[in-house]
Amino acid sequence: MSLLNPDAELDERTCRLICPIAAGMVGVCLTGIGILQLIVSVGRHATLADDILSFDALLFLVALLTSYFALRFGPTQRQHRLEQVADAAFILGMILMTVACFTITYALTFKF
Repeated sequence: MSLLNPDAELDERTCRLICPIAAGMVGVCLTGIGILQLIVSVGRHATLADDILSFDALLFLVALLTSYFALRFGPTQRQHRLEQVADAAFILGMILMTVACFTITYALTFKF
């Protein structure tokens, strides 16, 4: 996708990659939340990681839906914006998932 040419064709490859991966990442976030809730109930140690993963799941859902709708509707200016939102939400979600991983690692290392 060219930022200089707003009439350029929508790059479907980006949306076709983001859509299934984001859906899988929502599942990863839900699995992580479930495991953390189990750890909290057994070990009685709460972390912020499950809250971070909850927000992260929402970001991946935004990436999934915007990439899906960008694919569903033709290559117009609006779909370019949807593609950009999908890209941004996906990257932000991956960064936030990394933050959640660090939170989980250090919370479990120092509390058990």
